[in-house]
Amino acid sequence: MRLYLDYASAVPISEEVLEAMRSAEGLWANPGGLHAEGVAAKQALEAARSAIALELAVKAREIVFTSGLTESNNLAILGLARALESRGRGLETTHWITSSIEHDAVLESFAEIERRGGFVTHVDPDERGYVSPESIVRALRPETVLVSIGWANSETGTLQPLRDIARAVREARGDVLLHSDAGQAPLYLSPQVHTLGADLFALGSNKLGGPHGIGALYVSNRSHMRGILVGGKQERSLRAGTENVALAAGFAAAFKQASSQRAEDGRRVRDARDALRARLEAAIPGILVNTGRDALPHMLNISIPDIAGEYVMLALDAAGIAVSTKSACREGEVPESHVVKALGGPEWRARNTLRLSIPPDLGPDAIARVAETLRGIVESRASRDTRVLNVNPM
Repeated sequence: MRLYLDYASAVPISEEVLEAMRSAEGLWANPGGLHAEGVAAKQALEAARSAIALELAVKAREIVFTSGLTESNNLAILGLARALESRGRGLETTHWITSSIEHDAVLESFAEIERRGGFVTHVDPDERGYVSPESIVRALRPETVLVSIGWANSETGTLQPLRDIARAVREARGDVLLHSDAGQAPLYLSPQVHTLGADLFALGSNKLGGPHGIGALYVSNRSHMRGILVGGKQERSLRAGTENVALAAGFAAAFKQASSQRAEDGRRVRDARDALRARLEAAIPGILVNTGRDALPHMLNISIPDIAGEYVMLALDAAGIAVSTKSACREGEVPESHVVKALGGPEWRARNTLRLSIPPDLGPDAIARVAETLRGIVESRASRDTRVLNVNPM
C-alpha cells in the first residue's frame, strides 16, 4: 500500500468536495448570462464566494476568483504594478520588498517588476528561517509600495510573524500595502485576514483539499488594482474570463471542511510529524532538520548528508512512499533549494533536501515504515559508495 506524504503539493479531494462539484456541474451556463440558466449559475458562484469570504472573515466582494495560487500571487503583485502605471507612475520610481525564500510565483513576479524598471529588495531570513519585522522596516524606503511575505514557507512550513510584520510596516509607513502568499497555511491555521493585517491574501484550492485550477485573492479596499488579463469584465474587472462554477463550489466545500477538521487534524499531524522526526534523527546520522519549531504541523523538511534529495525521493517512490524534495513547481529545475540555502550551513544541505508533508491518518506502523525505508536507502547508498571507493582507490 502506497503512502502519500506530499500534502504540501496537493491535498486529496474528499467525497464531500467531489459531491459539491458534481452538484454544480449541472449549472453549465455562463454566470454572466442574464437568462434563467445564467442567473442560476451566478447564484451558485456567489454562494461559493460568500462561503470563502466567511472563512476569511471578509466581505464577499473582496474575493476575486483566479485559476490558482500562482495567478493569485501574480495578480496581487503585477496587478498593483499595472494600477500604478495606469495612474502615470513609472515603475522606475517604485520600490518593493519581499524575502529571498518566497515561492517562485512570487519571486518571478518581482523579477518581472525588475525587468520593467522597479527596484526590489530581497530580505534574507535568519538561520532558523524567520524574516523579522525589524529587517522589513530597515528595508523600507520613501518610494516603497508593497511588502510581500508568505505566511508559511512552501518548502519548510516555517511560519512567518505576519501580524507583527504588518504592524511594524503600518507604524513606519501607513501607505505601504502588504501581500501574503497564504498557500496551504489555512489548512491548519485560522485565516482571519484582518487580524493578520494583509491587504492582498493569495489562496489555492488544491492546498486545502479542493480541485486544481482555481484559487482566490482577497483584495482589501486599500488595494487599488488593475487586472492582468484582458477580454472581460468578470471579477470586478480584475480577472477576465468565464468563471468555473463547479470548481468554485469545490473550493468552498474544501475550505469549509478544512475549517471544521483543523483543530483535530492539526493535533494528529503534529504528533505524527514529531514522532517521525524523532525516528529519523535516531536512524540517520548527521541529518539536519530545516523546519523551524514554529511551523505548519504537518510539514517536515530534512537534509541528509552524502545523498542527493532527488535520489532519495525516487527511491522512496519505488518503495511506495510519495514525498518531494522541494516545492513541486521547482522539481526537476534546479539542483538545490533556494529556501534551505538561505538558512546557511554546509554546502550539501540545500542539495540534499526532502520535504515530507503528512496526512492526519499516518499511524505508528506507517511512521516506522517511512523511517526504516529511508534508513535502508541511506545505508544502501553508503555501502555502494564504499564498494566503489575500494574498487577504485584514489
